[in-house]
Amino acid sequence: MIHEILPVGALQCNCSILGDEASGEAIVVDPGDDIPRIMALLAKHKLTVQQILITHAHIDHIAGAASLKQLTGAPILYNQRDLPLVKMMDVQAGWLGMATPDVEPPDDTLDDGRVIAIGVSAEQGRSGLTGNILHTPGHTQGSVCLHLPAEDLLLAGDTLFAGSVGRTDLPGGDSRTLIRSIHDKLLALPDQTVVIPGHGQKSTIGKERRSNPFLL
Repeated sequence: MIHEILPVGALQCNCSILGDEASGEAIVVDPGDDIPRIMALLAKHKLTVQQILITHAHIDHIAGAASLKQLTGAPILYNQRDLPLVKMMDVQAGWLGMATPDVEPPDDTLDDGRVIAIGVSAEQGRSGLTGNILHTPGHTQGSVCLHLPAEDLLLAGDTLFAGSVGRTDLPGGDSRTLIRSIHDKLLALPDQTVVIPGHGQKSTIGKERRSNPFLL
């Protein structure tokens, strides 16, 4: 597996490029900004984007998605419960003092349990990359995480951070719902699962279970 983590935009959102080396197919998660840099990394690894996944519809995670779709033709997927946040993108832009980006409705929704796969071909004997969508509301109503069991990898969006959890003081946030999502969906994963949060440094599920002060 190819995995490039690229902090993008003013808030340094962790954009992930997941690539299957055998097929050359890729998924881009949370392309919030800096689309030329994302395209350069895709070209470096000779990857073709099959899907654009958005963990939640805050501007720093979704602002570049439409541009990336225009360049690659790949569909945009996010949970439709975050459509109210998309409708207030001008307000979100005002929070950061930036121009309002073009943000489209999703081409398809990311519901709990959905399987995301690239590069899978039984005929050619390719197992590719396969992940599961975990709906983890709390930071926003539509927040999701992507879990790749075979890679012991969790792309957590802004649900779980190293030593912290997502903020809940913005529209759609709810602290009790967030903690319940983390306990029910994320802490149930194996300790060795590497957590890539939406911002900042990576961690593991085991470390967060043992020492995250918001979860003790």
